[in-house]
Amino acid sequence: MTILEELEDLIRARYPILYVVSGEETRVDAAVAGLAQRLGKQVLEWSCTTGLVPAGTSLQSQKYRHAATREPLAALDLVLDHVEPALFVFKDLPPYLNRSQPAVTRRLKEIARHLKDSLKTILLVAPSLELPAELEKEVTVVHFPLPTRDDLGALLDRVIREVEPSGQVEVDLDEAGRERLLQAALGLTLNEAENVLARILVRHRCLSAEQVPEFLAEKRQLIRKNGLLEYYDTVESFATVGGLAALKDWLVKRGAAFTPAARAYGLPPPRGLLLLGVQGCGKSLCAKAAANAWQVPLLRFDMGRMFGSLVGSSEENVRRAIQVAESVAPAVLWVDEIDKAFAGTQGSTFSDAGTTARVLGTFLTWLSEKTAPVFVVATANDISQLPPELLRKGRFDDLFFVDLPEAAERAEIFAIHIARHGRDPAAFDLPVLAAASGDFSGAEIAEAVISALYEGFSRGEELRTEHVLLALRETVPLARTMSEHLQRLRDWATGRARPASRRAGT
Repeated sequence: MTILEELEDLIRARYPILYVVSGEETRVDAAVAGLAQRLGKQVLEWSCTTGLVPAGTSLQSQKYRHAATREPLAALDLVLDHVEPALFVFKDLPPYLNRSQPAVTRRLKEIARHLKDSLKTILLVAPSLELPAELEKEVTVVHFPLPTRDDLGALLDRVIREVEPSGQVEVDLDEAGRERLLQAALGLTLNEAENVLARILVRHRCLSAEQVPEFLAEKRQLIRKNGLLEYYDTVESFATVGGLAALKDWLVKRGAAFTPAARAYGLPPPRGLLLLGVQGCGKSLCAKAAANAWQVPLLRFDMGRMFGSLVGSSEENVRRAIQVAESVAPAVLWVDEIDKAFAGTQGSTFSDAGTTARVLGTFLTWLSEKTAPVFVVATANDISQLPPELLRKGRFDDLFFVDLPEAAERAEIFAIHIARHGRDPAAFDLPVLAAASGDFSGAEIAEAVISALYEGFSRGEELRTEHVLLALRETVPLARTMSEHLQRLRDWATGRARPASRRAGT
């Protein structure tokens, strides 16, 4: 059932008060106007600046304006006095529904009983739900969804029809390019998407799939306004991830699930994966590379930002962060070091009155029940800190173990980081470097290259293999310092998690 069908059913069934949760007043107005025309009803709108006026009244017009109806009680009295079938759209009323103005709440309760026997319906429109307990039994809440792919497609077609005749804008969109643009626009309101298209036309004088980053920039603004999630701009790609061939292949296949062909095939959106392994071996790097390869926003879910001092605020912050992630979907939600975020849930009742346990419960329920295309990448270093309920099937698509790189992978990592600093990897003895860096993680290899650069610069010499070897000899890798912990991690992962790398002979 579509949102329009749901609204029509509720109006025809004489539900007295509908609370439409949406930040898109223009879309709601258009939907209500269409329903009113189909049902043969008038539409009147109320705001705190215009009062109660017929829908579509110009801001400059004074013909239907009555200053007295700017007060909520006066406007509600007019609803009672109105005789003909009508839909009343109240846009600024929810802020008045508080304990400081009990008369407005009481009046709505009284009107609700009257409207059940009439052909009139009140629609409260607001971007968030603010409903006092006194009205919970009288009001029906309807969540107005963000534009669908078809809605955005209609907007794109309209923009193209408007700009093509001028000849001043080049439109270079095949079916695949159009799909990429629409995929990037999902999660935006129609107004936001139209603004992005206008900015593209002004800035580039061209409309093509190459403008996908413009839509991602708009989503970055949405994330920054909320403050609970961090938006990460990333230039990483699978080419800058050394080794981890099995994990990269898995991610490439899941990325194809966002395409129309995958939807037609019946593929569900991928849910996510849990990456367990040694620090500095590329777990977080893979999250960044996946988001960049799939051309979707990368959002970092920092559990430390979720916890608040007020009772219930932590759980509410998690729900708000999830809503934001879903509102800009498709997206990658990166939960870094999830083992530390949920450490101590067993003793949460005694340490923080159960707050951590409740936050975990909220997050786990969403992982199991989510339908929005939000791909979750959770990373962990210590499996003993993870609650067992997080590991069950249905939360994540798969569990990968990221081990220390083997010799061939280390050579690949050296080549990536040497090239990143403007040197030709072919000028270095990569097999020798790989052999000298046993037990080194990818992060430690990257740091060794940087140390070698400092060494070469201090000597006034060009970077050479000898400088890197010196840096390696002066470094004690973490895997040797914490060898017992690493072995326990490997023992646990054997038979329980898929290896992220293709080992020799596999």
